[in-house]
Amino acid sequence: MLRAQMDTQLGNEGIKSGSLPKAMQALIERLKPEAAYFTALDGNRTCTLVFDMQDSSQIPSIAEPLFQSLGAKIEIVPVMNLDDLQKGLAAL
Repeated sequence: MLRAQMDTQLGNEGIKSGSLPKAMQALIERLKPEAAYFTALDGNRTCTLVFDMQDSSQIPSIAEPLFQSLGAKIEIVPVMNLDDLQKGLAAL
């Protein structure tokens, strides 16, 4: 799961220039998330994407565009769906 909180000033500039919607669209097309949510969190524009990351080496290519273009604070956390949880518990 990816949570990105964008810098307000850079987000404002991104909306005015059109780069924010383009960056979000590119991210969605690249990650093909199972779910995508957009909200305000702690006073910042925030997106939360649930996606299947195949390898941790993908982190820089996912995070860097958000760091560089939107000054985003990024969290990437492993999460499981119900099937993953059942498979994990069955392996105990």
